[in-house]
Amino acid sequence: MTTTWHADPTVLTAYTDGVLDDVRASSLEAHLLTCDRCRDGVATSTPTDAIDRAWGGVVDTIDTPHRTAVERLLLTLKVPEHLARLLVATPSLRLSWLVAEALALGFAVVATNGTSGRDEELVLFLFLVVAALLPVAGVAVAFGPGVDPTYEIGVAAPMPADRLLLTRAAAVLASSVSITVLAALALPGLDAIAAAWLLPALGLTVATLALGTWVRPIVAAVSVALTWVLLVAAAAVSTQDRLAVFRPAGQVACLALIAVSAAVLAHRHILYEGRIVR
Repeated sequence: MTTTWHADPTVLTAYTDGVLDDVRASSLEAHLLTCDRCRDGVATSTPTDAIDRAWGGVVDTIDTPHRTAVERLLLTLKVPEHLARLLVATPSLRLSWLVAEALALGFAVVATNGTSGRDEELVLFLFLVVAALLPVAGVAVAFGPGVDPTYEIGVAAPMPADRLLLTRAAAVLASSVSITVLAALALPGLDAIAAAWLLPALGLTVATLALGTWVRPIVAAVSVALTWVLLVAAAAVSTQDRLAVFRPAGQVACLALIAVSAAVLAHRHILYEGRIVR
């Protein structure tokens, strides 16, 4: 379609000044879609500061990312901005995930406070088992295709996949341990057994990361979690002691697991690049 008319310069000026009535403004806007000359006239009539304000508004609304409470906390702790941005994208570091962890442990604490004798021991046993598994669950969805909605962005980031996963895993472990410590402090009759989940949690997390050099993190986490549950159940049945795994012998075994898994991870961590990205 050929344009046969052009807007008067006074009309263009009135339009850019925002004083043109709605009817004529709508007509002019429709005309501008097909007329290069009048678009150039609008550009010439528009003050530079007005264009700068408009683009500033676009940047503030679209390009400037909204900082969540977790990201603001990380920045307060002097975490570099680019690293904080990659960390807050971790599904298991979102506020909803952290609240779910707190609620799960909170229910266990409430249940423990309302029981006595063997029932109290059973609830404490379940608390310790779940507390050890929470970091593993967080690592399972920390980074990888199918579990992380920002996975492609993470892959494109100028950071090796192994470093990104290990950084996120450390953040997940720190947050899970912090929440669990607060829950453990609320357990009745607080004693050393209330902290017996810590070494298993560390051992299971490092074992998950080490196994993840062979399989994807979520597969490694599920395998480690199932093995943990089976071992805990077998030990409880064979010794007639629900807390057998959390006694001194079990703690020593967890230390050994940490040492072996850490050695494997140090040797094979570079393999994450091909394993996760593929």
